[in-house]
Amino acid sequence: MSAPGFWDDPEKAQDVGRKRARVEKRIQAGESLDTKSEELEVLLELQREGEAVDDDIEKLVAQLEQEVNAIELTMKLSGEHDDNDAILAIHPGAGGTESQDWAEMLLRMYLRYCERKGWSTEMLEYQAGEEAGLKSVTVMVRGDFAYGYLKAERGVHRLVRISPFDAAKRRHTSFASVYLYPDIDEDIEVEINDKDLRVDTYRSSGAGGQHVNVTDSAIRITHMPSGIVVTCQNERSQHKNRDVAMRLLRARLYQLEVEKRKEAQTKIEGEKKEIGFGSQIRSYVLQPYQLVKDLRTGFEVGDPLRILDGDLDGLIEAYLAQEARTSAD
Repeated sequence: MSAPGFWDDPEKAQDVGRKRARVEKRIQAGESLDTKSEELEVLLELQREGEAVDDDIEKLVAQLEQEVNAIELTMKLSGEHDDNDAILAIHPGAGGTESQDWAEMLLRMYLRYCERKGWSTEMLEYQAGEEAGLKSVTVMVRGDFAYGYLKAERGVHRLVRISPFDAAKRRHTSFASVYLYPDIDEDIEVEINDKDLRVDTYRSSGAGGQHVNVTDSAIRITHMPSGIVVTCQNERSQHKNRDVAMRLLRARLYQLEVEKRKEAQTKIEGEKKEIGFGSQIRSYVLQPYQLVKDLRTGFEVGDPLRILDGDLDGLIEAYLAQEARTSAD
């Protein structure tokens, strides 16, 4: 990082700095285990000599277990891009205000989860709903193994509750889709031809800073061969918004290719497993009882409000453990 010209490209330099910090964090985790193991050996020796150190041993063993469990969990994140930052997108299903409000609730849940993990988030695109909630949102999530963890959330999420928008207080079911893409490195080759792109500019709207609705700086890029549309309205300049939108497009095209390969492999193996974003993965029931159930793992939580406040560790870890077992079989 001290090399001449390293900071000439601040964005690339910051990316290298984040990767370095992650490597240093893993080194520190290993060093911490070594230190605590040595401390435990000393305490056990003192115990054999008759010293009253049982409480200290119990406390240190608990710390070791917690750190080992954390390391074992990251070892389950062995996918090619699990260590990458993540691009999170949420879209409501049919149902108007109900599903748009549910999409907003999911956004809050993930922002709270990222906060718990110590990850940073940046809103790249946000389209507010007409009455409440949102029509679409895209968030960049930066953090250690962000994509590896959040990929567990890809799919359709179902909510059952008494609608706050229904004067008759009837029970409603709402759906929203969550999409996850790795923020892929620049050195990964994804071919994009300019002639395949349609680029539109428009005035930003919805959540944003003081520059929203001032200039036509927002960018919408349509990749005509695939039909993928990406937008960015976060930056104040059209040039920066285009750069971010192209980064989103690269990530989505890469993920599309990954899904195509998975689908082809599934056909070869003769499996009937659904591939893609269309399958329902989880139900959140607030009425007539309270339960969150992951339909892939069977993991259940009887406190939906805790989950909606971002406490997703149990659900995500159950999914990662299942995936690790499947890979080992």
